[in-house]
Amino acid sequence: MSILVDERTRVVVSGITGREGTFHTRQMLAYGTVVAAGVTPGKGGLKVDGVPVFNSIREAIRDEDVNVSCIFVPPPFAADAILEAASAGIGLIVCITEGIPTLDMVKVMDFLKDKKSVLIGPNCPGVISPGKTKVGIMPGPIHKPGRIGVISRSGTLTYEVVDQLTRVGLGQSTCIGIGGDPIIGTSFVDHLKRFKDDPGTEGVVIIGEIGGLSEEEAAKYIMNGFDKPVIAFIAGQTAPPGRRMGHAGAIISGGKGKAEDKIKAFESAGITVAMDLGRLGRTVLEAMTKG
Repeated sequence: MSILVDERTRVVVSGITGREGTFHTRQMLAYGTVVAAGVTPGKGGLKVDGVPVFNSIREAIRDEDVNVSCIFVPPPFAADAILEAASAGIGLIVCITEGIPTLDMVKVMDFLKDKKSVLIGPNCPGVISPGKTKVGIMPGPIHKPGRIGVISRSGTLTYEVVDQLTRVGLGQSTCIGIGGDPIIGTSFVDHLKRFKDDPGTEGVVIIGEIGGLSEEEAAKYIMNGFDKPVIAFIAGQTAPPGRRMGHAGAIISGGKGKAEDKIKAFESAGITVAMDLGRLGRTVLEAMTKG
């Protein structure tokens, strides 16, 4: 099985007529994703590779019964695209856009509090359930259907880890890039809960990084009753305090968010921590074999 997306997913791409939106729509279509509609205000009636374009999300829902939004809208307007999708009742919103102002995301998260929509991102590679569908920009060929869930704050490291898993024969149930900004829609814990209830997932790989406390919160949740093997890697182990490394959220401040703190929290929760990224695939294979 899988979580969040599967072969029943019908995607609407906001910003489909832009360069990034058009390119990745084609990649999703090539993978087999049902991209049923696109949205660009003022360009309703056009088609992008056969995908009908609408002026609003509500029109796309009415005519194409879409249930997942993938957002490639430029940063100044991306928050409004998230709000539009949530207001229209879209269940899953995947925001790829990087560089959304933090204050805009504060407003978005406040708006989503009483909504049923799940937000992945922003500044993320999206979600893929291998062999079923992908929503976002993850490279399809490196993925393989299987029973390992992957949750990552880093898009690039997600690709590296997935490639290693596939090479050692471990397929994936669902891979999620949650995003690396200070304010994101969902956390490690949110998706661990989903993987816990998914009979098609037998183990989970967490790719964390310095900054914030999301890894420590995940460790606490796992220690209190997550009954599937978890293997983790923390990026940024040599980063100096106060220096942002890659992502806006990857910064050690106030003495919190250090790699060693996260590693200690994981190990205390009984989680296997891979210290060598180059051997992570093998580490996961060994941990799953023991399990």
